[in-house]
Amino acid sequence: MHQPDDDKPSLDDAFAESIQQGIPHQSPVQPQQLGLDSEFHFHCHRRISCFNACCKSIDIILMPYDILRLKRHLGIESRELVGRYTVPFEMDAHGLPGLKLATQSGSTACVFLTEDGCGVYHDRPTACRYYALGYMGMRKIDTPNVDDVFFIVKEPHCQGHQENKIQTVCEYRIEQGLERYDEMNRQWRDIIIKKRSSGPTVGQPTTRSMQLFDMCSYDLDSFREFIQGEGFSQVFDLPEEELSTLLDHDEQLLHFAMRFLKQILYGEQTIAQHQNAREVRLARRRERRGAQAPTQNGAVKQTDPG
Repeated sequence: MHQPDDDKPSLDDAFAESIQQGIPHQSPVQPQQLGLDSEFHFHCHRRISCFNACCKSIDIILMPYDILRLKRHLGIESRELVGRYTVPFEMDAHGLPGLKLATQSGSTACVFLTEDGCGVYHDRPTACRYYALGYMGMRKIDTPNVDDVFFIVKEPHCQGHQENKIQTVCEYRIEQGLERYDEMNRQWRDIIIKKRSSGPTVGQPTTRSMQLFDMCSYDLDSFREFIQGEGFSQVFDLPEEELSTLLDHDEQLLHFAMRFLKQILYGEQTIAQHQNAREVRLARRRERRGAQAPTQNGAVKQTDPG
């Protein structure tokens, strides 16, 4: 039976329930929802007694724009950054690929921590910028909208909460350069939330879908090569001028990668396709299946994942 709007759980109720159920008994997360205008005490600076303590025991999940900024800062390609400075993990029961920032050998300290502090401070990841705030997206029941929710993270070692500085969440986000990061990561976050909230209706993603998610999220350089390939151009009708712009601008390429993912995973049609695109896809699928069929000696032929 459809519930009247007044009987639906509020966002506050849903937030409290999800936080209480999702954290351990002695978690540093304070289960109180904050808005952009909410004020809180916090100030981190080089003279504080706990300076760099939070960087010595990390568990930092990386987002696509984090990867883009870090690889640009280091002057290397995405695949090298991922291989040298990240650790893979599974974000859900289906094995959705995620990345965490690596630690120094034999330590829990951040791989980029130096004696002078953060070695990539100007391009530090989203989670580092938000600390000591937590941030998550929540979708209201029966609506497609995702709301930004903030909360306090208090860890025993952190003395920043005892400082006199008071600011709003909005002011803190501006000070930490988070508006750009959140803007660039929002589509990716919404993809994750949609998969989680849809549950069984989405089903188990195919191996190919997982590969595309991994490439679009964490390997922008490979995605740049991918959209220049024959397989992509046979299906998608992308004007040459737009393609040229994407190849030259990482931020626009990342936005396009998220549009591509939404189209592949959820059928959100924002990228034009050729009229015979369906036939082309079916033909390529048959080719892949044929290439993977057992040979006479029982071996399996290998095929290009594209």
